[in-house]
Amino acid sequence: MQHAISYEKKKVIQALRYHFVQRAEVRILIVLVNVFAIVAAVLFYTRKIRPEPFLLGSFIWIMLMATFWYFLPNSIYKRAATFKDEFMIYFNDFGVRLENERGEMLWEWKKFSRYFESPHFFHLYFDSKSFFLVPKEGMTEDFRHELRAMLRKNIGE
Repeated sequence: MQHAISYEKKKVIQALRYHFVQRAEVRILIVLVNVFAIVAAVLFYTRKIRPEPFLLGSFIWIMLMATFWYFLPNSIYKRAATFKDEFMIYFNDFGVRLENERGEMLWEWKKFSRYFESPHFFHLYFDSKSFFLVPKEGMTEDFRHELRAMLRKNIGE
């Protein structure tokens, strides 16, 4: 199975957001900041605390959301030359081969630790922080179905 890959900035930024939200430490941090902000709001409303803790909680929440929703995805997109290239990717029983005019790379299936699917991409993870995005754009529904089956068979869910 082969597929031509090129990246669209808006879709890549969205996929990077999915990556950050999938991380357990980010989820825990978001929950803790939200709980702090809600408790501070309730205590402020009942006049148990001054407005500073409430404002601090609101500020932390806004900065956290801006960081994971805007700053981190955009900085990663700007630094990664991968998103500006075009590739051909091949899936077979042995692994995944990626090639362009500058060269090629082959990864055996055992190199991947997990995968997940977002609206526009398949995220293939090598470890918890390094991954490769395979765009769904240009794939037929049959190709996607076969790819899902191959990923489930070789990487697992």
